[in-house]
Amino acid sequence: MTVDHDNAYAGLTEGSGEDRWAFGTGFDDPLAGIDTTLPPDVDGPMLARYCLMLGDDALIAAQRLSEWITRAPELEEEVAVANIALDLLGQARLLLARAAAADSGVVPRISPTTSIPAEDALAYFRDASEFRNTLMCELDNGDFAQLIVRLLLIVTARSAVFDRLRGSRDPVLAAIAGKGVKELTYHRDYAARWAVVLGAGTEESRRRTYAAFDHVWPYVNELFAPVDDEIALAATGVAVDPGAARPDFDEAIATILRAAEMPTPRVASKDAAGAAQGRHGTHTPALAELLTEMQSVARAHPEGVW
Repeated sequence: MTVDHDNAYAGLTEGSGEDRWAFGTGFDDPLAGIDTTLPPDVDGPMLARYCLMLGDDALIAAQRLSEWITRAPELEEEVAVANIALDLLGQARLLLARAAAADSGVVPRISPTTSIPAEDALAYFRDASEFRNTLMCELDNGDFAQLIVRLLLIVTARSAVFDRLRGSRDPVLAAIAGKGVKELTYHRDYAARWAVVLGAGTEESRRRTYAAFDHVWPYVNELFAPVDDEIALAATGVAVDPGAARPDFDEAIATILRAAEMPTPRVASKDAAGAAQGRHGTHTPALAELLTEMQSVARAHPEGVW
């Protein structure tokens, strides 16, 4: 099988019955039969910025999950976490490619002689201040309980947004969401099962789970704090106001916490997280450290072909 490594959409058409989104693996095409041209009444730069928000969340969360490879407590969990990271990486690739198609101006210009896929340029040649992910996605990994709690909160919020995004007037976003919501449902169920096991487990696992919620919960509000682009695109039926997804998130998390015999966290939101600072390019030092590692090879060898 030949895989086109230069085009995110073309790569998706090399189906082999697999359901993975990872670059170069060969998988079913969530955009089969979808018109990928930009709807004429949609603001391209605005759509591009919106796709960067969703794509950066997935990319940075995937990188954090990938750091668990060789470090998970059991081989089975290592494989599960790696597969979740691959799913999110696939979402990121499609969304970054959509951002570039909507507005080529968002793509970094590396050099006159360097030509790489737009989504790769966006992943590897932007600085931290140019990323639009929420702060929760970039937090240090911590222990396994923190991994599970952070994953649970991120994918529960994301699945609620993607569920609504399936009705987007942009057919590409609708197709990405339609595929993604199925993956995110599995991610949420995986994290929920572990949250219940840890929360209702031993005294030590319960202590660590409490500590994980206390550490991560202050960043929850930012997941639902809309920015101007989201509000404007939601008004035209293209995007989703994340605030509308908050009730679904609260209901799902409350159900999981009851099963884990844990109370709802009462930790106050951090000011930066509550104000969606990540969406505006203001991040914690952890993001710069993550990008230094993630981007090192590409920046050292910008002409490299892999």
